[in-house]
Amino acid sequence: MERPYVMTVSGPVEPEALGSVLMHEHLLCDLTAPARRGSGEPEVEITLENHFDVNYSPGEHLGNHRLHDRDLAVRECELFRKSGGGTIVEMTTGGIGPDLDGLVEISRRSGVHVVASAGFYTEDFQDPTTLELSVEAMTEIMIGEVLHGARGTSVRCGIIGEIGCSWPLTPFERRSLQAGAKTQRATGASITVHPGRHPQAPHEILDILDAAGADLSRVIIDHMDRTYECEDAEVVGLARRGCVVEYDFFGIEVSKYWMGVADLPNDWMRLRAVRRLLDAGLGDRVVLAHDICTRARLQTLGGHGYGHLLRNVVPLMRERGFAETEIERLFVHTPRRLLTIG
Repeated sequence: MERPYVMTVSGPVEPEALGSVLMHEHLLCDLTAPARRGSGEPEVEITLENHFDVNYSPGEHLGNHRLHDRDLAVRECELFRKSGGGTIVEMTTGGIGPDLDGLVEISRRSGVHVVASAGFYTEDFQDPTTLELSVEAMTEIMIGEVLHGARGTSVRCGIIGEIGCSWPLTPFERRSLQAGAKTQRATGASITVHPGRHPQAPHEILDILDAAGADLSRVIIDHMDRTYECEDAEVVGLARRGCVVEYDFFGIEVSKYWMGVADLPNDWMRLRAVRRLLDAGLGDRVVLAHDICTRARLQTLGGHGYGHLLRNVVPLMRERGFAETEIERLFVHTPRRLLTIG
């Protein structure tokens, strides 16, 4: 029997080699709204003078949601490693510009493990051919991405998703979830899901995945920060269904949410929500990240960077009474469990 492993873009590694893990980030992606792609507008140049405005209203500045500079990504990963980080789970799926060869280069040059993601983002970002794919066709693609190589490369993915979902859920997105469940059953990889922006969306997603035979203990529901707007009890109820919940907007402390209207928490409020999950006995069902997908959040360009959780939030956790064993569970043990295959 094959020994348990974590599949990184550089190949399988021992689970113990991961170190501290960020479970939801983007290193190379293009989340530019489809309607603005190819518009010919100039991309924003981030300066000291405009950084606050770009970060405060990230969707209004063309180019801010396009991460394609490998050298810049290497620098950011090096800063993450210097902050004590070991592994980044890169969530760029089909439709938002995945670059597998780029991830290999970034991992090699920075010394940070990178785990790539299989599957498809939300319907709005897909081309007509992709939108016509059946469950069986999507399953075949996802299994291939995990077991053989993704998007025309030999680079294997180590997690399924982020599977993109809207509210209401579209038929394509429902098929994508069903394919994700089938892929999990065939490969053993965990599933991570970007839910629609409605409190019932995560529950509908879990119902679909459960009906399709997914192991909910290896399903992560992302973006608690904007889905429940500080309604901690709702997140506890979701975690009690057996899935893992993810607070992944750490470092976002502005009042304007670029994808709609939402009252986002700040970092200490996120920690208060995590504390409630720990006190409810659900400490093994929560993971953390920043979901960096804009240039303005990169440390090199004046933002908090991928090291923010380890550099700034962990000391905040200690100030608020988190035990070292709890911190290690959040950054090491639960991610290791979710990323280990076999």
